[in-house]
Amino acid sequence: MRQFRKRSVALLLGTLTVAQLAGSLAVPAVQAAGTQTSAAAAVKISPITMSAGVTAAIEDVNIWTQSGGNILTYTLKVTNNSSSTVNLQRYFSRVVTPGGSIIPGNPVTADATKKKIAAKNSMSITYYVNIGQTKSLSGVKIAMYVWDTKSKGYLKHTGSFAIPAAYSTTAGLGKSINTKMNDIPVSASADSLQLYKYGGKVYAMVGINITNKGSNVLGDPGYSAYLVTASGTSFELALNSSQTGYKIQPQEKRTIFYLTEIPAYLNTANMKLQFTQKDETLKLELAKSSFKLPAATTPDLVVASGAVKKMLVNSNTVDTKLTGAAVYAEDDKAVWSFQLQLKNTGNKAVTLPAYELSVKSAKGTAFPVNAKGLSGLTLKPLETKVVPLTAEIPLQVEQSSLQLQMIEAVTASAGNDTGGSGAGEAAGDTSAKLVFPVAYFTIPYTLRADVRSGQEYGTTNQYGTFSYSLQSLQRYPWKDDDIVLAKVRITNNQSVNLTIPDLKGALKLDNDNLAATTDLLMDKEAAVLAPGQYTDISLLTKIPYTDEFDNVRVNLSVKSETESIPFLDFSTTSFISSVNQLKRGDSYVITGKGKNAAVQENKTTVYEGSNFNILYTEVLMSSAEKRQSKMARLQAYFKTADGQFYEAKVNQSDNLATPGGKQLITLWAKLPKTVATAEVAAYLGSGVTGSKLSESGEQPTGFINVASLPLTPRAVVPAANLQNIVLYPYTLNVITTDASHVEASDTVSLNITYNLKRENAYDAGESEHKLVLRITDPFGQSQDKVLAFGTDLTEGSNHSYAVSFSNMLYRQITGGTYRLTFFDEFQGERQELGGQTFTMRFIPLPKPADDEKATEK
Repeated sequence: MRQFRKRSVALLLGTLTVAQLAGSLAVPAVQAAGTQTSAAAAVKISPITMSAGVTAAIEDVNIWTQSGGNILTYTLKVTNNSSSTVNLQRYFSRVVTPGGSIIPGNPVTADATKKKIAAKNSMSITYYVNIGQTKSLSGVKIAMYVWDTKSKGYLKHTGSFAIPAAYSTTAGLGKSINTKMNDIPVSASADSLQLYKYGGKVYAMVGINITNKGSNVLGDPGYSAYLVTASGTSFELALNSSQTGYKIQPQEKRTIFYLTEIPAYLNTANMKLQFTQKDETLKLELAKSSFKLPAATTPDLVVASGAVKKMLVNSNTVDTKLTGAAVYAEDDKAVWSFQLQLKNTGNKAVTLPAYELSVKSAKGTAFPVNAKGLSGLTLKPLETKVVPLTAEIPLQVEQSSLQLQMIEAVTASAGNDTGGSGAGEAAGDTSAKLVFPVAYFTIPYTLRADVRSGQEYGTTNQYGTFSYSLQSLQRYPWKDDDIVLAKVRITNNQSVNLTIPDLKGALKLDNDNLAATTDLLMDKEAAVLAPGQYTDISLLTKIPYTDEFDNVRVNLSVKSETESIPFLDFSTTSFISSVNQLKRGDSYVITGKGKNAAVQENKTTVYEGSNFNILYTEVLMSSAEKRQSKMARLQAYFKTADGQFYEAKVNQSDNLATPGGKQLITLWAKLPKTVATAEVAAYLGSGVTGSKLSESGEQPTGFINVASLPLTPRAVVPAANLQNIVLYPYTLNVITTDASHVEASDTVSLNITYNLKRENAYDAGESEHKLVLRITDPFGQSQDKVLAFGTDLTEGSNHSYAVSFSNMLYRQITGGTYRLTFFDEFQGERQELGGQTFTMRFIPLPKPADDEKATEK
């Protein structure tokens, strides 16, 4: 069809059409028996003999009112039963109006080239005349003439067709006409006339059935359509530009619906649907077929709760159903969420037209609905899609009687009705937005239930059908804040893969929306779930540790630069679940692609200080991977028996872990002297930076998968000798030690012979420990030496370390013992590793007598 014209407000409803009518019906070329019951078929008009063997018969006569004069068209069927070709230029017709005017008929542009009729053939030619203000066929005659040089004026009158007053080519109710469109035979009949009221306006929707009875696909012939009242007032119908280009397959039947706005006071009795064709050369609209319409009805568009609304979109039926309606109160508004489920039950893909959705209250107030995913949605044959919808309604509005109204909105040209005086004349060029109701879905009033931890719930959205469960809701310390973490599990309940889009998360605690500070962690390689598979999603945010809250809202939405696309939203009042409580001696297990490992306590001890103590723990992280991999960056807090938390500093190797390899990781924190450490536990977790697991060199912003591992602090028992001094990764074995003092000297020389072995079973970060040697002389005075591995002490066997030290008191030494004590110094505090007392070797000076004897000899 042509585009919407300037003179009226009309469009084709995309959602209500079974097919589009690209043009109006042509003049009935052949009337099937019993199909046409109009006065044109009931009234017999005898043919006129034009010459020997040549007759002319009237096929139809129509008037179409126009401002420049009403145009009468008539079609003559000329039959040549002679044995020779007939020249049509010898035959003429004149229209005689009731007022006596005689107007020659001229062929329309399409028939202007028809000049001759072969023997034993017939031909139909359509003529037009401008009959001024004549509106009725009553009293109209069509006089026929043949060229005759013997007659006055060279024209011989052969007869006239007197058009009866009851003559009409309009198809009657329930009857069809056979005609041609684009030279393809079709059958057409009126279907319905429906009236809709919306927004204070009245819309008339006209339906017509068309069956393609040809062998070729029927395309757009470019006709126009009008809704005409009994008094002759016309309202133009037109297709929106997005509806053009329809195709009707051979033997296919479609119903087409047109829409126009009409005055509320209009009498809709005895209306008809009129089609016209624009003769571009003549700049005229020529009347074609018309159909009497049935009595107008007003359809019920209300869809009951849970019921399916069948919508016709471009000849395909789309089953539409409102599901998943739920509401919860937030501040002074009710927050509604629901889903529109759409299934294309047809055999062709369809694209939905533009819709406006709103929630209407019982008093008629409309509230906007967020439904950007609906307009322009394409559905493949038998495909089902789910569109999430959200709306916010003030709490003072009655929530139990709401409706979701679906409106089709189209922008088209607009103007006035023709008033029966020139449907083809353009008025001013204006534009109007037509909004037409499609359905009113009853919204069931269901308060959204809080999700309980550990229970599974099912849902469906545009990405698929899945179940979800709140695995845990935890709160644990992070620096001077607390981390609140919600762990959600998504399980694919479909028989096909479920693809989870790139998500962002938001946590809302009571009325505090923490979307800006919520991080979401999910293994992106687990975004495609096979049937039955699941993935875990962690959302974490930070709050002041003094804050309290009762309600948690979890929101997952699809990342988008232009809009918020909901994926999953629920609230919970579940109690904060404690972190996983391990038993003493258990392993803390880390899972994740490339991160699988087990962590066990290796040693826990306390470095006693004068002002504070240092709680120190070594853990072994054993890789469970089969390839070299980057291990999780461990984060930890120490929790004491009285519930106090102390952040642990972590020292972990940056190297890749070998398959089955172990990393020695140290954790330590300074504790007040008054804090008991007997019942201490380590809160262990994998460090995260933003929305991903922390990598080496990155500053963690939190940690996840936290578990509490009870520790077993043990005091270090110093060794009674120096045979096995361990300061990982080294083991020192003192073989011999010799401290010598020369009589009267102020210096003592010490030489230690030792073996030093390095243990390579574990990969560890750079050691923060120092080995300190304390040398205690016979006077009880001590001197400390920090021994550096690799310089002061060398790996291997039978190495020696020599040192000397001086003191004026040593001049008095004539013997005695000295003690060697080794310490582990960590962050300035020490633990004794072992010590042993040895006898000092005294070297006396030679006596004078001894010197003389030596000289004599």
